Parts: sequence; structure tokens; C-alpha cells
Amino acid sequence: MDKIQDIMVRWNALQPLSEREKEMLSRRFIIDFNYNSNHIEGNTLTYGQTEILLLFGKVVGEAEVKDVQEMTASNVGLKMMTQEAGLKDTPLTQNFIRALHKVLLREDYTVHRSLPDGQTTSYVIHAGQYKTRPNSVITRYGDRFEYASPEETPALMSDLVNWYNDAEKSGRFTPVELAAIFHYRYIRIHPFEDGNGRIARLMANYILSRHGYPMVVVRSRKKNEYLEALHRTDLTVGAAPSLGAHASKRDIQQFLTWFKNMFVQEVTYNISFLTERGDNVWWFDGERIKFRSDSTSRILNLIYENPDITTQRLSNEVGINMAAVNKHLKQLTDKGYIQRVSKDGTWRLVITPSV
Repeated sequence: MDKIQDIMVRWNALQPLSEREKEMLSRRFIIDFNYNSNHIEGNTLTYGQTEILLLFGKVVGEAEVKDVQEMTASNVGLKMMTQEAGLKDTPLTQNFIRALHKVLLREDYTVHRSLPDGQTTSYVIHAGQYKTRPNSVITRYGDRFEYASPEETPALMSDLVNWYNDAEKSGRFTPVELAAIFHYRYIRIHPFEDGNGRIARLMANYILSRHGYPMVVVRSRKKNEYLEALHRTDLTVGAAPSLGAHASKRDIQQFLTWFKNMFVQEVTYNISFLTERGDNVWWFDGERIKFRSDSTSRILNLIYENPDITTQRLSNEVGINMAAVNKHLKQLTDKGYIQRVSKDGTWRLVITPSV
């Protein structure tokens, strides 16, 4: 039994989940996925800001309007993708991918760029339409990597969607393999002028969800590992976009290995989130957080039970002086685990207690 089969046996043994377990897991996934997928692309909202925005529709603290709109649209796209994945008898279409892109970008917009000679140029990013100008990326090693040309893109996307529908019917790939191959081929085409990484991660989860597998989060703290796996695979596959757009399972072994390991890590997190319980069990952005001091967990539990608790009462309840309490509160705030609500001075827990 390989590691994917093993983790799925463990996951399936927990089914069916209670309504509370499903709600807690869904809530965490919504925050984690949207935060990380957008953070990878440069969104500046914090984890706590993302949670408040997506759960309550409010913006706290300073935030760029573009980042707020982008995060909100991302969540709409996630819901749209999840609903479409539930239509198991409906084949994948290019129209759906383009519609998903339009939801993410919302509308066309103009990008202005400065040229080396001091002049400026501009071009339009089209929401829901394939690119009209070439796109490329400067890798972390400083070389330029070209994606499919605008002229190649429609045919390559047709090939990708047809391949997926045929491969799904044939059953020759596991859902994890399908998701990884689709993700890699799609990224090598880069069919849109913006938003390709976000679409790739949504589509990977579309495939997993469509086959009854848990959806996953590519964590922004592991961005370098993610990009390195793609880059190493590019070196194996070759630079020509058509090679990448038709890469085989054998061709992408390095990215597939990374994707499988990431899948196992994410499902392991889900299992731990559902099964590890206790007053000292806390979760934040896909990790179990362990505190060296028992006082920290006691402070968090007191804030969880009494959001309006005072510093003096925390000192009395935990049995440490006020200076120590304030030090703990500052560390927890700096880490993003708690937030002070400015209007009434109450505390809000961002870190999640056990289910």
C-alpha cells in the first residue's frame, strides 16, 4: 500500500463526519485556502484579516482595496468550483475555466509599466478571456521562461480539457495523479494574462473534490518548495510550451512526488485536526501550535471563554504578574493568534482550539 492509499484509508475510517466536524473543517479550509493561494501571489491581507473578511464581511485594520476585492472574489471562485465539482456527470469544459477566471478577476483592468528608457506602456488584462499577448516569468535563477503563445493557447487548452475528460473516463490515473498532471500542464500553458496560479490550485482541488478526495492547501510558507518542484520538472520536460502542455506522468515525476507529499501532509493535518483534542491543542494555518509555557494555553482558553476578560483578571487566573501577561499577549498578537477589537477592547481568537 502506497502513502496515498494509506492516508486515504485513515481518512475514510473517520467517515461519516459529524455536522460540527464538517463545519469546523470547512471553515478552516475556506480561510486557509483563500489566504494561502492569494498570499502566494502577493496579497497582503493577514490571516486574521482574511478570516474576518470571509466569515463576517468586514475589513479590520489597514488593507488595500484591491487585496480585499481579490480575496472576496477568490472565495466566490472557491464556492463556484466546489459546486461544479459536485456535478460528477458533467464533463470539464473550457467555458467553466474561463468563467472561473472571470469570477476571480471580476473585470478587465489596465496595467501600466515603466520601460528602461523612462517611458511607460500599458496593456489590458482581460477577465475570462485567454491572453492576447505573450507571457513569461523570470525564474528564481534569473532566466526568462516563456509560456504558450496567444496563438497556441486555444488549441493547447482544448487538448488539456479533452485529455482530462478522456483520462478521467479511462481510470488509468488516480485522482491525485490527475490533479498533479493537470496542474503542471495548465501552468505550462498559462492561458490567461493574470491569475493562472490561483486557477491552477482551484482546478487541482476541483479534480480531487470531484473524486471524493479531500481538497488541499498549497501553503504560502512553502512557496519556494512549490516553485522549485515546478522548475525542476520544467528542466526535465523541456522549455518548449507544447512539451509542457502535453507532459506525461513519467515526465513530471518530480512535481508529482512533491504534489503527493503535499497531499499526504494536508490530509494528515485534517485527520489530526479532527482527532487531537484537549485544552492545550491549538491550530493555525495548517499547523498544530505547541507552546513552551502552560501559561500561554491558559491565557488562550480564558480569552476563548471570556472575550472581554481584563489583563488584571488574566493575571489573577493564570497566577503570573501583569508584566508577564502583557508579554504573552504581545507575543500572541505579533504571531497573529489573537486580535484586540478596537471598538470595545475585547479579544478575538484567530488561532483555533481543538474540535
